[in-house]
Amino acid sequence: MNKAQVIHELGGPDAMRWEDWPVPDPAPGEVRLRHTAVGVNFADTYHRGGISHPWPVPPCPVVIGFEGVGIVTGIGDGVTDFAEGDRVAYGIPPLGSYSQERNYPADKLLHLPDGLDEKTVAALLMKGMTAHYLLHRTYKVQPGDTIVVHAAAGGMGLILCQWAKALGATIVGTVSTPEKAEAARAAGCHYPVVRSEEDFADKVREVTDGEGAAVVYEAIGKDTLQRSLDCLRLMGVCAAYGHVSGPPDPVDIIQDLGRRGSLFITRPAIMHYVARRADLEWTARDLFKAIGDGILDPNINYEYPLEDAVAAHTAIESGKTLGATVLIP
Repeated sequence: MNKAQVIHELGGPDAMRWEDWPVPDPAPGEVRLRHTAVGVNFADTYHRGGISHPWPVPPCPVVIGFEGVGIVTGIGDGVTDFAEGDRVAYGIPPLGSYSQERNYPADKLLHLPDGLDEKTVAALLMKGMTAHYLLHRTYKVQPGDTIVVHAAAGGMGLILCQWAKALGATIVGTVSTPEKAEAARAAGCHYPVVRSEEDFADKVREVTDGEGAAVVYEAIGKDTLQRSLDCLRLMGVCAAYGHVSGPPDPVDIIQDLGRRGSLFITRPAIMHYVARRADLEWTARDLFKAIGDGILDPNINYEYPLEDAVAAHTAIESGKTLGATVLIP
């Protein structure tokens, strides 16, 4: 019998229970796959606790997780692009990756190129696709741009730093400890700022001779949003893609955006950037190339058996983890 981390009542890490979870035959348009590696994202903790961000959480009992790599073991009617034995990956819902096996819609599934390690892709896929649209579409980073990356030593922040450096950007990154500052620096962050010791907006003004940053990738939310707006240049972009400190206070279009210099603020979400199959394939293709070219390192610092997902979530929510976490079924 297939086993999964099943949630019967939303709550803390202990809400997940390792137990039997039946998987039916794949429906038309679906494939059945056996996971070989499962990615862990901070958004998983939102879903476990009942916060439907960035995607809705189905009613309990439910299995969370939206990132996985595996082997196709069954094919539903109408599926022509995949065959049993194919190595595949996905990084968007429907939820259900915290399971040894599952069914998944073929139109959202990706072929895993030969030569790419399964754990690497599980650690990078969703975060890497997010970094792709943030750096290439939400604001197209150009050589010489100064950018701000919040939580620069987290799984997402390290990827943004690595890729932005390859694009020729100057990076100011915020972190919570000196240890994390060194991790961000090693990933390409030119100016890591420990938030409790230095004001990041002042640092940006210093680095840019008063001009400000082209874009700030805002992942913290309530604690930092206003200073993120303060650090932008005229017509700069605030890409508010996360809120680990809580949802930010409302933004006043006139006072917060107009007064500061015709700023732009957006709440980008991956489901909109990869809604079309062509965009999903383009995003994944660029990401897989960046991995193959050695631009991106998965920074897998934590690896847990899938049955120990409770421990993985406890560690992530402690705020002390560095880099990526993967679960192994």
